Amino acid sequence: MTARIDPMTASADVDLDAVAANVAALVDLVAPAAVMVVVKADGYGHGMLPCARAARAAGAGWLGVATPAEALALREGGDTGPVLAWLYGVDEDLTPLVAAGVDVSVSTAEQVSRLVGAAATVEQPARVHLKIDTGLSRNGAPAAAWDGLCAAAAEAEAAGALEVVAIWSHLAAADEPGHPSVPLQVAAFDDAYARARVAGLEPRLRHLANSAAALVVPEARYDLVRVGIASYGVDPAPGIAARAGLVLRPAMTLRAQLVQVKDLAAGAGVSYGWTWVADRPVTVGLVPLGYADGVPRHASGVAQVQSSAGRAPVRGRVCMDQLVVELPGPAATGDEVVLFGPGTDGEPTAAAWADWCGTIGYEIVTRVGERVPRRYRGGAA
Repeated sequence: MTARIDPMTASADVDLDAVAANVAALVDLVAPAAVMVVVKADGYGHGMLPCARAARAAGAGWLGVATPAEALALREGGDTGPVLAWLYGVDEDLTPLVAAGVDVSVSTAEQVSRLVGAAATVEQPARVHLKIDTGLSRNGAPAAAWDGLCAAAAEAEAAGALEVVAIWSHLAAADEPGHPSVPLQVAAFDDAYARARVAGLEPRLRHLANSAAALVVPEARYDLVRVGIASYGVDPAPGIAARAGLVLRPAMTLRAQLVQVKDLAAGAGVSYGWTWVADRPVTVGLVPLGYADGVPRHASGVAQVQSSAGRAPVRGRVCMDQLVVELPGPAATGDEVVLFGPGTDGEPTAAAWADWCGTIGYEIVTRVGERVPRRYRGGAA
């Protein structure tokens, strides 16, 4: 078990009502398509089980995860609804997934064979989503192998070993409006679905859209959309939610107490390497979070936190367990600072941190480490 920081010292506070509000807004936007809320990576750092419950309560018909362990943890946590898992190794036993009624993504005929064996062991059909690679070039069957995969799946389905529930794929650049890859991938997906029908398959569902496509590519919504980052109130890319007419509510606030406050004279260097040296007398505060807790080292010297006196810039390098900020006004040990939150009280957002660090909001919230306790408020808390 991870030894966590005392929650009074630092915590990631998660507003489950915000998660529910985001999901409900997305459900309304994409109707009549159904919604799968992706809760992989511990709910993008927000906590898988609490967020899964909030999403279900807000109308999510499906949950999506990457790994078998995540899917089984949902089942162990009491979730009985449709769940899709899509990433597993060549030696993993898929039998527990089939036994738990978890839908499994399949990209190769070899994976079909593995699921046929698992279905025989538990004496119930495996539920399968066939994945076509339409241009992202990650997992999914390449176009040249698609007909063979469909034939293998059709044979197994005819034998009662599996049910092909869906055809699916993933977009490469839906968060870049007007990107030429999007219509090409949509066309490739339509072709793959037609070829699956020729092979004798009649999947009930097609799903292609991620958060960005669910928001701004309506032709990609089909029967089901997969929304991840938008569920947690983080825009897939700047301006995407606004283009869809939605205001997302960021659900996570990362905050901490100042564990020390001190005055420095002009000429004092701060943190490793003295990459910042005070050019005047300043007051600094010590924040007990560092890169071991998910604070990007790239935030060194560029990011800001919110203090009671206003914005406090990060000075010097972010360390493993702590960072130093220059305080803009009077402060005392025990005062709270907010690294990021919804932005409603002037604090930076995860999107602002992403901009400062040259990354994306996904990484900022997902990388918040296990050592940081989560505190929940809202309906499902």
